[in-house]
Amino acid sequence: MEQSIIIAGFGGQGVLSAGIILANAFMLNDKHVTWYPCYGAEMRGGAVNCEIVVSDVEVTSIHKKENDILIALNDLSFEKFLPRLKKGGTVIANSSLIEEKKPRTDINYIFAKISDTARDIGNIKAANMAALGILSTICGFAKISSIKEAVSNVLPEKIKELNYNVLEAGTKLANE
Repeated sequence: MEQSIIIAGFGGQGVLSAGIILANAFMLNDKHVTWYPCYGAEMRGGAVNCEIVVSDVEVTSIHKKENDILIALNDLSFEKFLPRLKKGGTVIANSSLIEEKKPRTDINYIFAKISDTARDIGNIKAANMAALGILSTICGFAKISSIKEAVSNVLPEKIKELNYNVLEAGTKLANE
């Protein structure tokens, strides 16, 4: 079964890192995966997103017209990518920065204080990990153990512990 995920926000929120970590986690589980980044010329603060497609068999294509999951870390991303969710899809929205609104009735909404949680634990830049913790808890196909191993493979040693802690906090956010 093929699943497509968009992670979107602004530069500096760890959007691309989250995508790389998620793709790595899927590969650790012998899945076929693509990771496709898209970003502007700005170093920080500009729009950035990535798409991850995961499958048990070869991935059919990237840049899907309709996606299964959207992780929106800011309001601009929420507005821009919500139309690309397929009917029955799920949006994980950072309610620290996004007003809790539900303009579509055919999708599932999860609003969580993603940025606030990361800031309270130690660094707002780890908000991407809270989002991955929520994703792992609600979707069932992104195992938390694999995401932790991917964090270990991808991130520098000095920030691993913080990211593990925020990842775990994200799993708790999903259960609230």
